[in-house]
Amino acid sequence: MRLILTTSRGIEDLASAEVRSLLEEIGVSFRVEEKPLGVEGRVLAEVGEAFYTDEKGRKRELSVVTYLNERSRLLHRVIVEIASGRFEGIGEDEPEVALGKIGDFVASLPVERFVKVSESFAVRSFRKGEHRITSVDIAKTVGKAIFERLERFGKPKVNLDHPAVIFRAELIGEVFFLGIDTTGDSSLHKRPWRVYDHPAHLKASIANALIELAKPDGGSFIDPFCGSGTIPIELALRGYEGRITCLEKYRKHLRGAKMNALSAGVYNKIEFVLGDATKLSEYVESVDFAVSNLPYGLKIGRKSMIPGLYSEFFSELARVLEKRGVFITTEKRAIEKAMEENGFEIRHHRLIGHGGLMVHTYVIE
Repeated sequence: MRLILTTSRGIEDLASAEVRSLLEEIGVSFRVEEKPLGVEGRVLAEVGEAFYTDEKGRKRELSVVTYLNERSRLLHRVIVEIASGRFEGIGEDEPEVALGKIGDFVASLPVERFVKVSESFAVRSFRKGEHRITSVDIAKTVGKAIFERLERFGKPKVNLDHPAVIFRAELIGEVFFLGIDTTGDSSLHKRPWRVYDHPAHLKASIANALIELAKPDGGSFIDPFCGSGTIPIELALRGYEGRITCLEKYRKHLRGAKMNALSAGVYNKIEFVLGDATKLSEYVESVDFAVSNLPYGLKIGRKSMIPGLYSEFFSELARVLEKRGVFITTEKRAIEKAMEENGFEIRHHRLIGHGGLMVHTYVIE
């Protein structure tokens, strides 16, 4: 079985490592590849059959897709691949030509192996890149090809709202994927515990990527701009034993973070503090790890304030940070200047896709 696993751009290596770890836990044979066919934000996993022994000693098959959907913290979707391929020049093709290529390709696939004629189905599509066709065009073309193929075996049922089987068709640049979306219409990064939305909250998958980069080892941990609490909550859900502090300047957001922590069942594992990160040393004497989505864009009124804010914050952080910090921002020049002025060494830098942007992520010591 081949699985196309989706995640945020820039964390494919971290997602791959998590997938490898999860698959090793269940003792299944596998091969994992980052960015299959050069597509960012995708991981390919070729997986063998997995089994477990039930309480009566009987050998049972374990659903790998269910296991990944339930256990992963970095993935967005788990898709059983039907087929994939590269269509050279599809971005320049006239709409009817491009859709003809996709339609002919899908019509040749044995989709009947993946859906019973008695089951309803729908197609969800995704398109990225320069094309003369839309995602709606792709969904209609793929849906028609699947319907006509299934008609050979009976009367197929289409249900766009509540399908039993979801086909996912993705056109990314010149690469086309078709598969069965086992995750459903709600991405895994949309955590069920979130009852309060900060206007610029992190995806939970990216929060976990930042935690992976920080490598917290049980020491004290703080998010000094915690917003709605995504990073501290995700850390607590991982069973972290060290002290976790959620510091937030605005009472409304701190109240929202508490609501989210209650919903997640980790309220008692986090210390919530109403306070200003530019006065960090007033709230903590020392902290081992600091991880945060720094204010930028929606989270701050005027961008002209950012250099001063970063300078003050990193000055305070230099007084209390013992081990490692991980921070994400769009403001490359401001953050690098503030870190350099306050004696921090950049150990790692990468770009991560967030909110339609590629944002800068730094690991510092």
